[in-house]
Amino acid sequence: MLLMRPTKYIKSIIFTLFIMSVASCNESKSTNTSSKNNIKITKKKPSKMQVEIWSDVMCPFCYIGKRKFEAALSQFAQKENIEVIWKSYQLNPEMKTDTNKNSIIALAEHKGISVEESKEMHKYVVEMAANIGLKYNMDKTISANSFNAHRLTHYAKSQGKQLEIEEKLFEAYFILGKNIDDTNTLIGLGESVGLSHETLAEVIKGNDYEEDVRKDVYEAQQVGVRGVPFFVFDRKYAVSGAQESEVFLQSLQKSFDEWQKTNPDKVMKVINGKVCEPEKECE
Repeated sequence: MLLMRPTKYIKSIIFTLFIMSVASCNESKSTNTSSKNNIKITKKKPSKMQVEIWSDVMCPFCYIGKRKFEAALSQFAQKENIEVIWKSYQLNPEMKTDTNKNSIIALAEHKGISVEESKEMHKYVVEMAANIGLKYNMDKTISANSFNAHRLTHYAKSQGKQLEIEEKLFEAYFILGKNIDDTNTLIGLGESVGLSHETLAEVIKGNDYEEDVRKDVYEAQQVGVRGVPFFVFDRKYAVSGAQESEVFLQSLQKSFDEWQKTNPDKVMKVINGKVCEPEKECE
């Protein structure tokens, strides 16, 4: 009896291992995959390279720069690997919203120049915008503080709608002549890109995302922003102003090439052996 107990114990272990092996085979049918090649290579998609754009909704060169950058991005072969992030900046944070003033009058007062001089300055910008298909209506613009509009962009960002709302805000200010500091206007613009009316009303009427705006403005000082638009590529290269599309395309290519070297595709090599394959025998 003493000699047989270890034998029974060993048989019990063997039987248990057999049961576990069968169970493992059954489980592998739904979870495992393999290749009959000796080496299998799996690529992991890398994260995207960031392009940050500091701008102000009431900045005419920012809308122009947006269009020129978009033209460059559309030509960039790796555009699906680029993440565009808009950052808040205020050219005149102390501005009081006044629906009786347009940007021509507001600039004249801010710069201490005549209205005629301001008109001439705006004429140049209008022509520049027209060259890329934007029809600025500067005489219809409404002088408004952009802080609440920037808060809206941050809420839209949290909902994956930042790119869409930036376009809507620029269009509202420069082309449609809407008050971008008006609560109902901002709610309407948010709704037009698919955001919830109730949440929009809560955000705009409250003080949500104020710190996000201030953080962007502070960060602009640290980065070295002295004017907008200001485009930062992977925190290595920057383009200031509404440059030609070729400049943006070159900056995209250079920064992305360097980014890709430090963020290569992850490659996993698998040395294959005996496996259990889905719907097949274990071999």
